[in-house]
Amino acid sequence: MYVLDPGLGKRRRAMARDQVIHGLHKTGDALDATYRDLRNRTKGVIAETKSRISREVAADSVLVEKARSKLGRLVSHPSAIKVTVKDGIVTLSGPILAREVDRLLSRISSLRGIRGVENRLEIHQTADRTPGLQGGVARPGEPMEFMQTHWSPTARLLASGTGMALAIAGLRKGRLWGAALVPAGAALLARGLSNKEFKRLVGFGAGRKAVAVHKNITVGAPVEQVFEFWNNFQNFPKFMTSVREVRDSGAGRSHWTVSGPAGVPVEWDAVITRMVPNKTLAWKSVRGSTIGHSGIVHFFPNANGTTTIDIKLSYNPPGGALGHSLAALFGADPKRQMDEDLMRMKSFLETGVPPRDAAERELVH
Repeated sequence: MYVLDPGLGKRRRAMARDQVIHGLHKTGDALDATYRDLRNRTKGVIAETKSRISREVAADSVLVEKARSKLGRLVSHPSAIKVTVKDGIVTLSGPILAREVDRLLSRISSLRGIRGVENRLEIHQTADRTPGLQGGVARPGEPMEFMQTHWSPTARLLASGTGMALAIAGLRKGRLWGAALVPAGAALLARGLSNKEFKRLVGFGAGRKAVAVHKNITVGAPVEQVFEFWNNFQNFPKFMTSVREVRDSGAGRSHWTVSGPAGVPVEWDAVITRMVPNKTLAWKSVRGSTIGHSGIVHFFPNANGTTTIDIKLSYNPPGGALGHSLAALFGADPKRQMDEDLMRMKSFLETGVPPRDAAERELVH
């Protein structure tokens, strides 16, 4: 009924068709990137195989660079580690945290061409009172391809193919095997096609960051006027088509009601997390809200009296990124809606003329 609606069905079908065409273009680009990645990996495997069967001994200078290239993924303070090589024997020296020693020695000793590792490291249980170990970021080591947040094109191809095969096999096997294989195959296929973590796809454990939107726009109005307009959340229904109502609950809190999929209302509570007059405004949904949501807006005054607004939004819709993608297929794309809403806001602030297609048609100056 949503697609065949007499009034809006034609528009929805047209937008779905446009989304499919856009998806086909993106698929072509993805296939090209996958081909190049697979070709380069194949060349790399061939080169690695040839080098392994070759008896040529790598120069010490080459081994130094090999070892140093691994430090950034193995220790939190790579610049504190000194690497020297003589006749294929690597000497490691400098301060290091105790929890990183075994991983470093194991990985360096496994590098091709290295005959041994001499450990002269200064081991510290904590970074206290050791200048070379101050700051830094903990390193997880070198995770497997499929354990990383972003997969390479080749990994995505393998995952998508495997997921499709599992889903087809599940459909052929019947109820028992199908109940296990079809969901697993569909999940793997979606992970490979979208290159998003499973938690972001389904929305569980992704907090407020299943989907992110970043927009900016320049408005022909002074920064004080623009900031004041945004600082009053009750203005949002005046230029946003999906926001039905925003009620001020006091103490920086507000209650939001928006139009969800198929027009079903969705509600949540939000709280202001940061406010710097005429510069920054940030908020987030409170714990337990139906939709996890957060946003931050920066306001930049320009020399000609205009204002540039930089907006970063993230949210976790029902169904996670998959729910977002399904909604976008039928034209309910929050990113596209944001573009349209911002143009309404820009027009209203510059001309004072109320937009006719906002959620709240009667604007109060």
